[in-house]
Amino acid sequence: MPDPLISLRNVTKTYGTGATQFQALKGVDLDIAAGDFVAVMGPSGSGKSTTMNILGCLDVPSAGEFLFRGIHVEALDRDQRALLRRKYLGFVFQGFNLLSRTSALENVELPLLYRGDEKKARRATAMAALEKVGLDQWWDHTPAELSGGQQQRVAIARAIVTQPDVLLADEPTGNLDSERSVEIMELLTDLNRASGITVLMVTHEPDMAAFARTVVHFKDGLVERIENQHRQGEEVAL
Repeated sequence: MPDPLISLRNVTKTYGTGATQFQALKGVDLDIAAGDFVAVMGPSGSGKSTTMNILGCLDVPSAGEFLFRGIHVEALDRDQRALLRRKYLGFVFQGFNLLSRTSALENVELPLLYRGDEKKARRATAMAALEKVGLDQWWDHTPAELSGGQQQRVAIARAIVTQPDVLLADEPTGNLDSERSVEIMELLTDLNRASGITVLMVTHEPDMAAFARTVVHFKDGLVERIENQHRQGEEVAL
């Protein structure tokens, strides 16, 4: 078996000190294989969001090990974590987080602009990302001219434009109706299958988690159980 892309070993996270101290994670062990589609579930305060922040290099463990491609991320400094985040990770949020006065294309270009790509190259790359999410014909529309589902597609295009290894999605369907939610989940599934991108998604909705191959359930700062499932749209091998 190949080594996991991501490993957490006895990861803890404590906030505050003294009487206000709170232990959000109490010793999390978790392996994530390259190319997996993982849904992370659990009640509020279970530790799932804290874990996702650590996996996204937005926070660091208080103790334990976090390995990404065999590198000890917990030992990296802030700049090194930022570089890892920029090169290997893409983010999709519930609220889309698009710039309201710029076009879909310009929103998708932003990570490439920060990376220093030349204008012609980043335009071509951004258009290719919009095409992957089915919005290349809407490239010149602002968020106000797009539906909620289309805005989330633009946000996904922005997240994948740098060709990251991992896409972290925080309640990506939380602001969408059921029909648009299914469209977004089918898009994430297609990207996972076609591009081999590893998807880590926080969701409260079992219907959305059904699209994942692996479901990790958190409770009281620990991984309660892990389910491997036949996800929607996949045929069962006989």
